[in-house]
Amino acid sequence: MGGEFQAAFWAAKRAMATASEEAYKRHGVRAGQQFLLYELWDEDGLTPGELARRLGLAVPTVTRTATRMESAGILRREPHPTDARLVRLRLTERGHELKELMTAEVATLTEKALGTLDQADRERFIGYLNEVRANLTTPTV
Repeated sequence: MGGEFQAAFWAAKRAMATASEEAYKRHGVRAGQQFLLYELWDEDGLTPGELARRLGLAVPTVTRTATRMESAGILRREPHPTDARLVRLRLTERGHELKELMTAEVATLTEKALGTLDQADRERFIGYLNEVRANLTTPTV
C-alpha cells in the first residue's frame, strides 16, 4: 500500500505542477511566482520579509522572485515609508490584471483535474488531502 500511495501521490503532484506551470506561463508568470501574487492580491505593499514569513520561505528567495517579477512588469519596489532599509512590493497594473486571468486558469485546471468526480467525491477528496497534510504536520506524542 505504501508504495502505491507514494507513486500515485507523486505522479498526481507532478502532473498538477506541470499543468499549472504551463497555464501560468501563458500569462508570463513563472512557477512559484503565483504564491507571491496571491499574497499581494490579498494585501498589496508587503515587504519581502513579510512575504517570506507568510509563505514560509527565506527572504533571499522572495527577493530573487520579486526581482524577476519586477523585470516582467508584474510588480515594482517602493521605498518603505518609515524604514529606509526596507522596500514594499506593489503590484503594477499588469500584476492586478493577472488576478482575473490566473483565477480563470485555476478554475479551468481544477475542473480538468476533478472533472470525473461528482461534488460529494470532490469534497471527500479535498478532505482526504487536508487529512494527509494534517497527519504529516501534526507532532506525534
